[in-house]
Amino acid sequence: ASHGDLGMVTAQDLVLAISNSGESAELTAILPVLHRLGVPLIAITGNLQSSLAQHADQVLDCSVEREACPLNLAPTTSTTAQLALGDALAVALLDARGFRAEDFARSHPGGALGRKLLTHVSDVMRTGDQVPRVPPEAPFGVLMREMSAKGLGASAVVDGQGQVLGIFTDGDLRRRIEAGADLRNATAQQVMHAGPRSIAPDALAVDAAELMETHGITGVLVVDADGRLQGIVHIGDLMRAKVI
Repeated sequence: ASHGDLGMVTAQDLVLAISNSGESAELTAILPVLHRLGVPLIAITGNLQSSLAQHADQVLDCSVEREACPLNLAPTTSTTAQLALGDALAVALLDARGFRAEDFARSHPGGALGRKLLTHVSDVMRTGDQVPRVPPEAPFGVLMREMSAKGLGASAVVDGQGQVLGIFTDGDLRRRIEAGADLRNATAQQVMHAGPRSIAPDALAVDAAELMETHGITGVLVVDADGRLQGIVHIGDLMRAKVI
């Protein structure tokens, strides 16, 4: 820093200096310059009588009784204490600035947290012809063919305006067969169950995952505010998007 990099430092900055001894030559060389620039200095040090501590506006005591090194020489315990204090400072600043998980996600869009907080249902849902759907009067055979063709283990039942009336799933089929029901002449409306689980397109994809986990289902219908079918999101879609 004493060979030109100090040009980046202005009076609007704050310097957080970390040195266990507080006498590091690299730091002591720039302390007078920081003072002349009027830059606030916070020191994290294990030596409260050091040059660094004497120049600092605020001192955070990071002293340890001894190092973990058998010779009490290699920085071990002291560096761990400095890391812990640094984490504590970071967390305190998060709270003071009102930093939210969404703010973190915007800076880490490629990470797991970013995907969970930035990926919406509309980003991963299936739309158009990919969505299994039949009218309420559809014969049971048509319903089965639609489910088989789309391969999602379910089909929405919708009216002419796209309003969701119900859903029929593989699980519903198994339960009806176990009950000995005669489905040959049934219609979609007769076998569906009304009030299916649904989610809005602008909801987070992770919310869809939680809905599936809570209710033990593998797919959720996506509907708008008026209950019209917009799409469907399957657990496989969430896995491919690495939301789960």
